[in-house]
Amino acid sequence: MAGGRREKSSQLSSRGSQIAAAIGIGVVAGCILAFLFPSGFFSSNPSTQIHSLSKSNSEVDPLSCESKEKINLLKADIRRLSDKNVELKKQVRELNEKLRLADQRKDHTQEQVLVLSEPQKAGPFGTVKGLRTNPTVIPDESLNPRLAKILSEVAIKKELIVALANSNVKPMLELWFTSIKKVGIPNYLVVALDDPTVDFCKSNDVPVYKRDPDEAINSVGKSGFNHAVSALKFRILREFLQLGYSILLSDVDIVYLQNPFDHLHRDSDVESMSDGHDNMTAYGYNDVFDEPAMGWARYAHTMRIWVYNSGFFYIRPTIPSIELLDRIADRLAHEDAWDQAVYNEELFYPSHPGYIGLHASKRTMDMYLFMNSKVLFKTVRRDANLKRLKPVIVHVNYHPDKFPRMKAVFEFYVNGKRDALEPFPDGSE
Repeated sequence: MAGGRREKSSQLSSRGSQIAAAIGIGVVAGCILAFLFPSGFFSSNPSTQIHSLSKSNSEVDPLSCESKEKINLLKADIRRLSDKNVELKKQVRELNEKLRLADQRKDHTQEQVLVLSEPQKAGPFGTVKGLRTNPTVIPDESLNPRLAKILSEVAIKKELIVALANSNVKPMLELWFTSIKKVGIPNYLVVALDDPTVDFCKSNDVPVYKRDPDEAINSVGKSGFNHAVSALKFRILREFLQLGYSILLSDVDIVYLQNPFDHLHRDSDVESMSDGHDNMTAYGYNDVFDEPAMGWARYAHTMRIWVYNSGFFYIRPTIPSIELLDRIADRLAHEDAWDQAVYNEELFYPSHPGYIGLHASKRTMDMYLFMNSKVLFKTVRRDANLKRLKPVIVHVNYHPDKFPRMKAVFEFYVNGKRDALEPFPDGSE
């Protein structure tokens, strides 16, 4: 009985709580409705309702106009931000590409250091040789798929001759590729700097490539002459090396008489022809400087070599080679300097306080095979034995009357006209 009374008392208490809660909710709801609708749900005066609606409409209109202006301003902001976003995405892509290239160079440098730093035992006296043939870079065809396709069709064993040309050198360009065809060299390419040169090459069945528009290069390429155009090659060649190709860079004031690829050593980052005119000037010599005021120490020994010619060199796709191109291109972009002088300074200057030298290996080409025009007109043509030699190329670099001398070289060596070189002076008039 006592248990039954407790259960009944508990049920009554629960019902009481529920009723109290319902009453509380009703009171709160009533207060809210009274606040929202002080005149009740149904007003007895319809005109009051109409007046209220009219008043409401008159208050909304200015807000609506203001909202439209804000919307237009927001749309303009969105368009501006969208354009800015596109520009930022472009900058991000460019920065990512620079970072990727930096990482690639870092990786290659680390690999090279690891190879060079592997401990080795020195061999017997006279047998030890240092490493001078640096490893090639990993080709990256994504940099320029169009050029990569052209090079895959033109190059042989990942090598080819490359020349830059515009319409200003058209006669020399024609003689240049005529001599190449006469020798039977298939792996060569003209980098055209203007549209007429593209058309001219195509009409003569000459492999040609024109870069994508680049204002910095196009402005010089279309109107520049020898030195201005020559300076461009260091920027343009970089892509060729990054694609994994060894390039024999050639000016167009050159006559080809043999296939140069049969006479390269390929043991250095750079093989270059010399502006020297004999064994001493071409390959280096000990030049003694005399200063009598120093008494016993009046004689100071110096090492001298005549410069490499930046118009004809073979360059392998290595990290030091690409660094060389970068250094030269950067200096020429900020200095009023001759590209050949900068080319030699970067190749030969050693590291010293405040300067880190380039660690690129180099080789001087045989001056009688890769002949400059001073050697030909001052020495070779006057020596009966040397006249019988057939050079690989003759570069008319020492004389301003380039085209007539090129034609004379072609007549002498190709067509056998023995007196073709005679009308010209040793130097220039």
